[in-house]
Amino acid sequence: MYLSGIIGERLPIRYYLTFGMLASGAFTALFGLGYFYNIHSFGFYVVTQVINGLVQTTGWPSVVTCLGNWFGKGRRGLIMGVWNSHTSVGNILGSLIAGYWVSTCWGLSFVVPGAIVAAMGIVCFLFLIEHPKDVRCSSTLVTHSKAYENGTNRLRLQKQILKSEKNRPLDPEMQCLLLSDGKGSVHANHMVILPGDSGSATAAISFTGALKIPGVIEFSLCLLFAKLVSYTFLFWLPLYITNVDHLDAKKAGELSTLFDVGGIFGGILAGVISDRLEKRATTCGLMLLLAAPTLYIFSTISKMGLEATVAMLLLSGALVSGPYALITTAVSADLGTHKSLKGNAHALSTVTAIIDGTGSVGAALGPLLAGLISPSGWSNVFYMLMFADACALLPCCHMGAVASCFHLKGWERIKEQRGCQCRQQAAVRLPSPSSGGRLLPVPSCVEKV
Repeated sequence: MYLSGIIGERLPIRYYLTFGMLASGAFTALFGLGYFYNIHSFGFYVVTQVINGLVQTTGWPSVVTCLGNWFGKGRRGLIMGVWNSHTSVGNILGSLIAGYWVSTCWGLSFVVPGAIVAAMGIVCFLFLIEHPKDVRCSSTLVTHSKAYENGTNRLRLQKQILKSEKNRPLDPEMQCLLLSDGKGSVHANHMVILPGDSGSATAAISFTGALKIPGVIEFSLCLLFAKLVSYTFLFWLPLYITNVDHLDAKKAGELSTLFDVGGIFGGILAGVISDRLEKRATTCGLMLLLAAPTLYIFSTISKMGLEATVAMLLLSGALVSGPYALITTAVSADLGTHKSLKGNAHALSTVTAIIDGTGSVGAALGPLLAGLISPSGWSNVFYMLMFADACALLPCCHMGAVASCFHLKGWERIKEQRGCQCRQQAAVRLPSPSSGGRLLPVPSCVEKV
């Protein structure tokens, strides 16, 4: 995953993602062909799975980068929460397909999903649009808005090109600041010049450079344990249901999909809450804090009957998958466009790969540990999951404590209030073409806000 993110920064997303999907489909189907050709070599299945895992790493960094190109930070949590539901839908379809053929012709449990992935790879190649500029779609002017107590909003806009400036080179370090009435209309006769980012570097960020972005290491560790819990459920839940509720493999596979149904609602809920609070770490920490006792209750109540199992599957799925979905989508996109990057959008893929790659370590360890612990009793497996959930909570608590110590939100609000009057005094009218397109100087105090 780490290598895939670095490569993804340097290749066109559409081609890179298409290659990954076609290769993933081919090796997934190849695994299933072992059934039809009576291949009983352990090495064949190991090599096939390893290569399949390698090519599948092309997917997540690419799609998060593409989505980050299209949507800003305004309601990124909600948008990506809804979008991320496709992962749960895929888990549901995979469980249903595997459960349908597992007892009769297990090879089709791999051939059919492989064919679906390969077909969608062709669709991706034909229709995926990496960036709005690829279709000459001008991105919305408004990229950031802050409300003030006097009813005005500060909107950061790209500098408008006047007719008289068409032949002049555009300075990328200058931006416009206009005043809005809060109803979506911008008064074009008020403008303040602010310096933009100190350069719009296009070179891809290095691996060590991505690690230095604040929050990348903490969220990576958080996802490691959160993904451990999620993937343990994904792999071992059907067997657990079979042992506890005494159902056959097909019905257990169908019932286990309720965990992913809960994950759909959990991902959307986490996105909505994080957008409202503007605190991703706090949202993740809150859901992880509630997930630990829920897992304990699940291990106790699920033995009381099928109805209790259904209810706890939905609740556990929401609380376990919510932070996992938020970190791998909105958080990754936020950190990939962090202000410390100074406009370098080429960090999205690398940051996403670092976070999700670290989480994949937990995804590999979780099912392995569950297999080693389960012979001693399923209760011990749930204790392991609760411990992992508590470990995932620690990085979130650390980030929340740091933010509280520095009072970041309050400090930004003070700066805005102190600078509001200065910005209004510096507002000037847009020049007419007859004035040569030149703008009046702006007081230096504006640059300090």
